[in-house]
Amino acid sequence: MRATPILLAALGALVLADRAFAACPVDNAKVEKAIATKPALRDEANAQVVRDLRTLRDAAVVLDAYAHDCACKRVVAVLHTLAAYPERALAAGDTDEGRGEAVERAHKAKAAKP
Repeated sequence: MRATPILLAALGALVLADRAFAACPVDNAKVEKAIATKPALRDEANAQVVRDLRTLRDAAVVLDAYAHDCACKRVVAVLHTLAAYPERALAAGDTDEGRGEAVERAHKAKAAKP
């Protein structure tokens, strides 16, 4: 009789631990710390890159909330890369909405060609 509660407690601990290990590490992204410590990200000219990092972090939080762990982990991996190497984002050039719309128009034009 004593083994049953112990077994159930151990099983419950395993289930909770499994969820903790499987959860998306959004809080480990440390976006704000990266922004504060990287001089390139504090520059006014790079405000769009900072907004993009924060938007990606917010997207990871939403994905985590809806239990899309795989997608969330991929977004967090991108966040880690861009925060660790901001020059990659900065070298990519203009990341504003106008640039995104231009890229979208180019894809549509390419798809419309026979």
